[in-house]
Amino acid sequence: MLEREEILETLRMLLEERLDIRTVTLGVSLKDCASRDIDETCSLIEEKLLSVGSRLVSEAQALEEKYGIAIVNRRVAVTPLASVISPALRGVSREEGREAAVRGALALERAAAKLEVDFIGGFSALVEKGFSRGEEALVDAIPEALSRTQRVCSSVNVATTRAGINMDAVLKMGEVVKRTSELDYRSCARLVTFANAPGDNPFMAGAFHGEGEGEAALNVGISGPGVVRAVLEKHPEASLGEVAEVIKRTAFKITRVGELIGRELSRRLGVSFGIVDLSLAPTPFPGDSVAKIIEAMGVSRCGAPGTIAALALLVDAVKKGGTMATSYVGGLSGAFIPVSEDAGMAEAAREGAVTLDRLLAMTSVCSVGLDMVVLPAKTSASTVSGLIADEAAIGVMNNKTTGVRVILAGREGERVELGGLLGYAYVMPVSEHSCEAFVRRGGRIPSPIHGHRN
Repeated sequence: MLEREEILETLRMLLEERLDIRTVTLGVSLKDCASRDIDETCSLIEEKLLSVGSRLVSEAQALEEKYGIAIVNRRVAVTPLASVISPALRGVSREEGREAAVRGALALERAAAKLEVDFIGGFSALVEKGFSRGEEALVDAIPEALSRTQRVCSSVNVATTRAGINMDAVLKMGEVVKRTSELDYRSCARLVTFANAPGDNPFMAGAFHGEGEGEAALNVGISGPGVVRAVLEKHPEASLGEVAEVIKRTAFKITRVGELIGRELSRRLGVSFGIVDLSLAPTPFPGDSVAKIIEAMGVSRCGAPGTIAALALLVDAVKKGGTMATSYVGGLSGAFIPVSEDAGMAEAAREGAVTLDRLLAMTSVCSVGLDMVVLPAKTSASTVSGLIADEAAIGVMNNKTTGVRVILAGREGERVELGGLLGYAYVMPVSEHSCEAFVRRGGRIPSPIHGHRN
């Protein structure tokens, strides 16, 4: 039974501290849409998505009205499209394969527009050990596909702890990011390169419906950094152990709200309830910031010494509190540090308190990686590949998910407006020393010895 004070505290979270559900993401299997003809495949994809997802938006709106809880984004994630289009690529040239993949992206875009969802994820390829024909075609198509769509999100997994790092894929993704930025730099906000990508992640740009996920499932991504910050500000004298306990209790309450919404929405849609992703997802709104949580713990500016320890405490406490509230934890489940989407992080970067190297260090303890970082437009593809390799190494060695979502635009120090929940960022400096000879060696960096433990 809920105590009266707990109910009142939850109401305060909703009314005063911007508690919301960041996303409800419907995962849909497209395995039965694959055929030898790309036009037929695209037609089956649209038909399947409209059949399974037709009530997602309306039912989410009904739950908002019923409970008074904002659901910020309604999204769909699908089976990695590279595997779906692969049968249609037998006997075609590489250029024809690329064009077929673009047509697949346009089919996803049409379905997303008809469903009126915010984003659709799954223009994806899993290439940690190498490229199939479908995966090669899809990766080649990413720049054009993203420039011609508004809702389609793309992710490519280039490494796992068990397989190691596919450096041929890393090199290729540096070139893809460079080309995507040249066509439309804002499109890079819908592209992420992963190590250890989870198949039940509800957050974009990395969401896709994983191999073992069944026909359809509803996954929920919670929010709440503003709630955590507000609670911590009420305990300025607490020890760090007490701080961890406060965060745990708060994460428990936030997660219970997420599970309530997720279970009821999945029941209404007639699909399986998947997971709750416990990640604290910041926004550009003042106070709704992971950086501000770190500062509320006593670090004067996010990025200063002590930042990584504070971030580690935060992530661990959120996970401990969340796992007491639900048995179905999944996705990324940590704390996001996207530079442009977190106003506190953006300002810390502007002041130089948060640097690229500092961000890399912070990603060793949080989700998900170098996220929404704007680098100079002149940054070379090989430098981007080097950053992807560094981030993948952190993920592989620590057996955690890491990713790189960088945007190449403007000149160092300039403010780049991305709009909406994507916020703004100042262009960060990057080392001018070259890693091109290293990344062009190619091959596969072997997995660490602990990657093969049973």
